Amino acid sequence: MVMDLAFSVTGTSLLSGGRESVLVEWRDATEKNKEFLPRLGATIEHISVSPAGDLFCTSHSDNKIIVIHRNLEASAVIQGLVKDSSILTGLMIDPRTKALVLNGKPGHLQFYSLQSDKQLYNLDIVQQEYINDYGLIQIELTKAAFGCYGNWLATVEQRQEKETELELQMKLWTYNKKTQGFILNTKVNMPHEDHITALCFCNAEKSENPTLVTASKDGHFKVWILTDDSDIYKKAVGWTCDFVGSYHKYQATNCCFSEDGSLLAVSFEEIVTIWDSETWELKCTFCQRAGNIRHLCFGRLTCSKYLLGATENGILCCWNLLSCALEWSTKLNITVLEPDPNSENIAAVSQSSVGSDLFVFKPSEPRPLYIKKNICREEVKWGVFVPRDVPESFTSEAHQWLNRSQFYFLTKSQSLLTFSTKSPEEKLTPTSKQLLAEESLPTTPFYFILGKHRQQQDEKSNEALENELVQLPLTENIPAISELLHTPAHVLPSASFLCSMFINSLLLSKETNSAEEIPDDVDMEEEKESDNSDEENDFTEKVQNTDNTDLGEDFIHQLSKCEEKELRKFRKVDYSWITAL
Repeated sequence: MVMDLAFSVTGTSLLSGGRESVLVEWRDATEKNKEFLPRLGATIEHISVSPAGDLFCTSHSDNKIIVIHRNLEASAVIQGLVKDSSILTGLMIDPRTKALVLNGKPGHLQFYSLQSDKQLYNLDIVQQEYINDYGLIQIELTKAAFGCYGNWLATVEQRQEKETELELQMKLWTYNKKTQGFILNTKVNMPHEDHITALCFCNAEKSENPTLVTASKDGHFKVWILTDDSDIYKKAVGWTCDFVGSYHKYQATNCCFSEDGSLLAVSFEEIVTIWDSETWELKCTFCQRAGNIRHLCFGRLTCSKYLLGATENGILCCWNLLSCALEWSTKLNITVLEPDPNSENIAAVSQSSVGSDLFVFKPSEPRPLYIKKNICREEVKWGVFVPRDVPESFTSEAHQWLNRSQFYFLTKSQSLLTFSTKSPEEKLTPTSKQLLAEESLPTTPFYFILGKHRQQQDEKSNEALENELVQLPLTENIPAISELLHTPAHVLPSASFLCSMFINSLLLSKETNSAEEIPDDVDMEEEKESDNSDEENDFTEKVQNTDNTDLGEDFIHQLSKCEEKELRKFRKVDYSWITAL
């Protein structure tokens, strides 16, 4: 499918692009004479040509702009947060780089720096060439999780053409300090018999052996541990399954570890089960019969004794692990439930008919710390807390929850938003501050940046025009210029004919007076006086010249009175317009 077309400036070639991610240049209106720029990464949505014709520009469906030279060579890539067809992995934070990690290009994880607002790199998970064919069932990257302070990364990819033909693969990647990237360590084919619904690492500080848990619709959750996989050739480590758990053949939907790693919570549809992470014994169960558990998370720090769960029927429950009883519950249609890793705060986003609402609370307190209605009109799909490098010291109750971490959330249209306590002026870069208007805030952000700068340039240009001796006629009233600028390029006459017509239209007529013209009678008197003085000067110069001839020097031609009069007229005319051609 072709998405956009654009002619070159001269009109001799046509550019086309579309779903196949290839820019095609059709030259001289012939099908055989065409050039290609393939593998641009995503569907081409728009094509633009620079006014000079030396650059092309394409915008793509993955939130990317490519600047291309006239010879069809890519010059620059402006890449924002990659927009994928669907975000299945959720939002994660890389413990090492503090980068935001989520689905990127098909089969990739993108690492995006929130501080510099640019993409760091893409990690190829699927490691297969992507075929952009509509209707073709692709391999999807569905789950990902970081563990052990960024030393390990677990990913799950799947492909299902029919209901009975599920292709499932789990990969575990280790971080290599030499290459400064992740290297594939273990590949597990069909780790479960059905779709994997959740996976999580045990990130407790006292954890000796890395542990990974996966939950699946097949009714089981599996515990994977790191073991020695050395042989006679080399030393190596690999992951293997250590325990398989289930509860009455219910589908396992969520799993998470407590902060100290001593407990594992696994939800089986409407029931929450608590397991001992050392012996893998079932400790207790919670059941409210309020619908399947959609989200599950433990409290942190002083609130580590609480477990929270959100159901599909719009109920948020909080259980006390010490008393094994329900602490409180409220009616909220929770779409995002995210704990802050550096505080006791938990952010919950509720979906209503008007929009999405944010609630920030501590499990131990009945009153929320912060409530924000209608943070956006569309549904919020994912959220994450990003720890700050340097904690803030906000005193306001509305901002205290942002002291240690900043909350980001992703909407259904894949817009990334966050909360900030800074004003728009404080968030501007130093170069942008130099262009700000001092009097008042302009009406639009674009004018806010460039308005006054252009206003100063216009004032300088106006002053320069006023100081010119000769005022050129307005170009908009000249028929030759109007015809040259408004006629399509492919129907214009030859350039040699247009050039002479264009130059003649810019020449001044005899009736045009200078800006500081003196009356004719005064001018004539001055000319007579200058003529008399010129005659005297001519006489003295001739005497000097005759003397010089005796010395053998060449005779220099003297200008006549009429020639000097013409030169004085040319001095008053401003020919600076020639430089603009």
